[in-house]
Amino acid sequence: MTSTVTDTPAIRAAARRLETAATTGTPVAPIRDLIDRDDVASAYAVQRLGIQRRETAGARVIGRKIGLTSPAVQRQLGVDRPDFGFLLDDMRTPQTPVERRPRLLQPKVEAELAFVLAEDLDRDRLDAAGVRGAVDYAVAALEIVDSRIADWDIGFADTVADNASSGWFALGSGGVPLDRFEPRDITMHMIIDGELASEGTGTACLGDPLEALAWLARTAREFGDPLRSGEIVLSGALGPMATLTPGAAVHAELFLGSSLLSAVDFTWEVSA
Repeated sequence: MTSTVTDTPAIRAAARRLETAATTGTPVAPIRDLIDRDDVASAYAVQRLGIQRRETAGARVIGRKIGLTSPAVQRQLGVDRPDFGFLLDDMRTPQTPVERRPRLLQPKVEAELAFVLAEDLDRDRLDAAGVRGAVDYAVAALEIVDSRIADWDIGFADTVADNASSGWFALGSGGVPLDRFEPRDITMHMIIDGELASEGTGTACLGDPLEALAWLARTAREFGDPLRSGEIVLSGALGPMATLTPGAAVHAELFLGSSLLSAVDFTWEVSA
């Protein structure tokens, strides 16, 4: 992560508050008393301080996540744009042992499409068609979203500062090149403990997950930290998120018509 972090007492105080929640496991009050709920620049500055803290502790950035891609959620929070956060290697399951992952406080789960990049996205053309050729493959993903803010009482600045309400993530095995399908045409089913918990389509993600990827590519470049080859990008939810409880087994499938395109599984193990 290369961007310079704005440093003010309020930004440092907000970052400390969120760090306290992460280390103690106790959610904290929103940070809206420290930075304005619409102060995007300060919210991302808080986020970057948190990421720098985790990098100093040994975690490594391996990608990004896009949030607020659903128009309904945008309306709920009174915003007209997505947001983004960072994926770190200690967030990936099952590769990272549960005791080394960030602590979960109030987790929920949502099914997404993940893109793995084969090329840097630091170019002139960063629309949906332009970013498509930079994708190595796509795969089903589960994002375990979480909030350090008590009761998920979040506004736009709160969720941005909290690394876009991130927790853990899991990718399906294998990958599908984009010459085999259009991301906007997929459908999703997410099943928890044998019961259908969520369903949706590719169009639920900004109309097309590639549009979400293009938005992130442009935004990351504007922040001076463009997307790079090998990074994982979670496109945003394809359907409603669902509450996650310890021991729950989650299975998500992505279909193209009646054909299974990709699937992913996750079980929330808890450390002893």
